[in-house]
Amino acid sequence: MQNISQILDKFHPTKDKYISREFQSFGIHLAEELNDYKHRGLYIRLAKTVHRSILEKALSFVVDSNAKNKGALFMWKLKELKAEKVNKNNV
Repeated sequence: MQNISQILDKFHPTKDKYISREFQSFGIHLAEELNDYKHRGLYIRLAKTVHRSILEKALSFVVDSNAKNKGALFMWKLKELKAEKVNKNNV
């Protein structure tokens, strides 16, 4: 989790004029890391609704791989991590 001062240090008003919240910044970061800027809205929504630790685990899994379609691999891993969390909570 980033401190608000760290986010404000990286904020450029002319370049980032539509990014006003931290989850939006993280969603754009996900899209850039996955080379899937076309679906940045999806990643922003995920950053808003899904716990950050799950997203970071899925991102680290994808970054370590050399997959062609990193977005699809990210979504697959995210689904697995969510299912794992649900199974852990039910036991």
